[in-house]
Amino acid sequence: MRNEVVFVFGHGVEELELIAPADLLRRAGAKVHLVSTEATTLVTSRGGFCLQADGLFADLDPSTLDLLVLPGGPGVLALRRNEKLCALLQSYAALRKPLAAICAAPLLLHDAGLLEGKQFTCHFSCWAELPQADQTQRVVMDHNIITSQGAGTSIDFGLALVEKLYGADVRTEISQAIMA
Repeated sequence: MRNEVVFVFGHGVEELELIAPADLLRRAGAKVHLVSTEATTLVTSRGGFCLQADGLFADLDPSTLDLLVLPGGPGVLALRRNEKLCALLQSYAALRKPLAAICAAPLLLHDAGLLEGKQFTCHFSCWAELPQADQTQRVVMDHNIITSQGAGTSIDFGLALVEKLYGADVRTEISQAIMA
């Protein structure tokens, strides 16, 4: 089964939180799309790497997706001011499909009103604003909301996304293949 997955990000994205999960999902067989919220498909990451997105956020149709992923990093601060992204997250969540966020990106889910009554985690820098976050778990899955703590949990996060779409056996197979 070839699932459609999109990663939505802009300048300042944490590259590990983008590339590691995207790679693991591709290994599982997902068709992964990298979508820029900028006016260009060329995005500069937190670490200064130039990343080429596949397309632009303005062209995104959430109804065609099986999973929407929000990587974190300092770029999340600008994304919090993007009203169209907030509206897209709300409409995507209404489709009852999996939605994932890592590091500071759970703030975007919070801003969209999607964390109410959910268990989740996030980067420690967000704990003051999200005091209900689980501070002990590297990855938290609560039905269709999957969250993770940060760059150091990117592999765990990616494997959780693989499991959500393809099951525990595929997760184990990929985990063994990369010696996680």
